[in-house]
Amino acid sequence: MNINTLNTVYFIGAGGIGMSALVRYFLSKGKKVGGYDRTPSELTQKLEEEGAQLHYEENVSLIPEAFRNPADTLVIYTPAIPATHQELVYFQANGFEIQKRAQVLGMLTQTEKGLCVAGTHGKTTTSTMTAHLLHQSHVGCNAFLGGISKNYHTNLLLSDSSEYVVIEADEFDRSFHWLKPYATVITATDADHLDIYGTREAYLESFRKYTSLIREDGFLILKKGLDLVPDLTEGVTLYTYSTEEGDFHAENIRIGNGEIIFDYVSPLGNIPDIQLGVPVFVNIENGIAAMALAQIAGADSQEIRKAMASFQGVDRRFDFKIKNDRIVFLSDYAHHPAEIQQSISSIRTLYPHRKITAVFQPHLYTRTRDFYREFADSLSLLDEVILLDIYPAREQPIEGVSSQLIYDCLRPGIQKCMCHKEELLPLLKTHATDILITLGAGDIENYVPQIYDLLKDK
Repeated sequence: MNINTLNTVYFIGAGGIGMSALVRYFLSKGKKVGGYDRTPSELTQKLEEEGAQLHYEENVSLIPEAFRNPADTLVIYTPAIPATHQELVYFQANGFEIQKRAQVLGMLTQTEKGLCVAGTHGKTTTSTMTAHLLHQSHVGCNAFLGGISKNYHTNLLLSDSSEYVVIEADEFDRSFHWLKPYATVITATDADHLDIYGTREAYLESFRKYTSLIREDGFLILKKGLDLVPDLTEGVTLYTYSTEEGDFHAENIRIGNGEIIFDYVSPLGNIPDIQLGVPVFVNIENGIAAMALAQIAGADSQEIRKAMASFQGVDRRFDFKIKNDRIVFLSDYAHHPAEIQQSISSIRTLYPHRKITAVFQPHLYTRTRDFYREFADSLSLLDEVILLDIYPAREQPIEGVSSQLIYDCLRPGIQKCMCHKEELLPLLKTHATDILITLGAGDIENYVPQIYDLLKDK
């Protein structure tokens, strides 16, 4: 089915952060868009205001008549939707063309030059930063982001003239194998999604397969030191990067007065005095990768320096809510042990002598089962840990798997407690807060506005 000639698009799982960018894309093209999501949210409310017809009950009778013609309706679903979902089963039984979100993004990389960011962590910030650099330059871009850009208050950026599309290349369910990147960054290959892959070796092989999909005239920008041997087509240019070494790296890093400034070293042209708009240490490395992609696409040094300084970050990615001399409060989507370690280390760099407390909500029973020791190691870098129950997302409980596994492995001497979600606000009301961060990819974010209201008056 040709994307340009179809009339209607129906989404199963419309409110997911990746899916919602496609909802907005098809609305921008004048298509009639409808769909289902399990729960209403601030994001789904905005999608409805923008023209999407959404409902929140798994019920075939709620599919509007306009989306019941197999000849001109494309159905897009997220792999998080179970195969038994009633609406998905209906569309399958009635001859509709059905595609995963990643397949649709893959089609876009066939017609535009895909600038893709893959890796266990760092994808959303790096891709959003890349999109911002290009959007603020003469190059421009389309962008499908895995988070809400704080510069643009959306996860979709559009251009009438640019040949580039920025895409977050998701390894879950091997989704990124549908892409055909022109240039791609790989940020990290720490094992994850072992419920899908089974072993670390299979996980790494999936990334190796991804590198073989890069266009013949394309580029791979590989984080230096990764345990990955790429499988590159002849003609692909390989670069390395990291904070302080590689083809792309930083020199003369200056941290102080709430600012981070460094000199960017690049085979495509050095840029001195880069100032980070979101001054956390991990964003030096994210920024290096983003600037490399922007240079490959043709952005110039002045454009890049100016845009790096104006980058405001991504919702739920090292997202400062309160920042004053008395209290610092931020939320972070970090839900993998390596991400949590990076997040805590970045806070320590900014505030080396203050007490750091985290509220952590583990995400998925399988991830907790596979990495509870690693979670405990990362969280033990804190002064205090408040552990919530596991957020199940798409999973059923696994016997013997709970937050207690992490709790029992935390280092001796750390302040720690277990807490049910409904007990969190009363606990924080009497808590002596210095620096507080909420960590996790579940519904902990729903509590952030209430925590903000509670802390802002302290």
